[in-house]
Amino acid sequence: MTSAVPLNLGITGSGASEATGKRVLLAEPRGYCAGVDRAVETVERALEKHGAPIYVRKEIVHNRHVVDTLSERGVVFVDETDEVPEGSVLVFSAHGVSPAVHEAAAVRSLHTIDATCPLVTKVHQEAKRFARDDFDILLIGHEGHEEVEGTAGEAPDHVQLVDGPESVDAVTVRDENKVIWLSQTTLSVDETMATVARLREKFPKLQDPPSDDICYATQNRQVAVKAMAPECDLVIVVGSRNSSNSVRLVEVALGAGATASHLVDFAREIDPTWLDGVRTVGVTSGASVPEILVRGVLDLLAEHDFANVQTVTTANETLVFSLPRELRKPAATQR
Repeated sequence: MTSAVPLNLGITGSGASEATGKRVLLAEPRGYCAGVDRAVETVERALEKHGAPIYVRKEIVHNRHVVDTLSERGVVFVDETDEVPEGSVLVFSAHGVSPAVHEAAAVRSLHTIDATCPLVTKVHQEAKRFARDDFDILLIGHEGHEEVEGTAGEAPDHVQLVDGPESVDAVTVRDENKVIWLSQTTLSVDETMATVARLREKFPKLQDPPSDDICYATQNRQVAVKAMAPECDLVIVVGSRNSSNSVRLVEVALGAGATASHLVDFAREIDPTWLDGVRTVGVTSGASVPEILVRGVLDLLAEHDFANVQTVTTANETLVFSLPRELRKPAATQR
């Protein structure tokens, strides 16, 4: 299945900027990916079917606005399954969980609904497969991130976390002929490949995963930012600080030539002094960010004379994931 259709880079908008005029370059694609859309709708459908309260382990996605909005509707976010009353409905977040978490939920007779992104599930399956074949699995990712904890939990005796190139020196393996790397899906491509290059220096026979683990949405959003960043005095990334892919977009923007870049959850967090002397502002959002938050940023920028919005399009995303089976509506009633 094709997730994105590359386009000739195009900038379209409300009209050409004058040489001294202010403008906004709006990245496309941005915002919700298919996995996030599926996860949020999973919780909404669970509320419709079962009524409040619905429990969710960790944040369903890493976005303050989404979590706060769902909390107001009766969703209770917990850190662990032992906080959930026995027999209740518990949704697992888009980031995935380890087998131990599934087992703990079963002990409490919880009715679980798995909202794990299918692309994360793919990495889980790869970890299990290579563990069965007795490989050492080098998992590139950030320590403490929920996705990494879930993936590592599939094969704890075979997985070692590699948190950046600087941690490679501490890695040891049993057999250099049976080593493979996997990665957290929300890293930047550049970040991941820098770690892979360092690992390959140490382990020349390191094998690549059967498919690219960096998710299409993470990569597409980074490509769009790279396309517009060289023209930007400032890039504003809408996203939460615990969102790995949003944090990466700030780093990608700066690395690609933006003079400055900032991460904000809401338009009100924009410091007007950031706009001093600025002519071109780039705007994008992480894969867990609803479009209403981007619109808020564009409205604020318009108040500061950045009303000329031009879209920078690098891909079209058409991928849609089915909801968990127990929440799918009959075909005749689907919206």
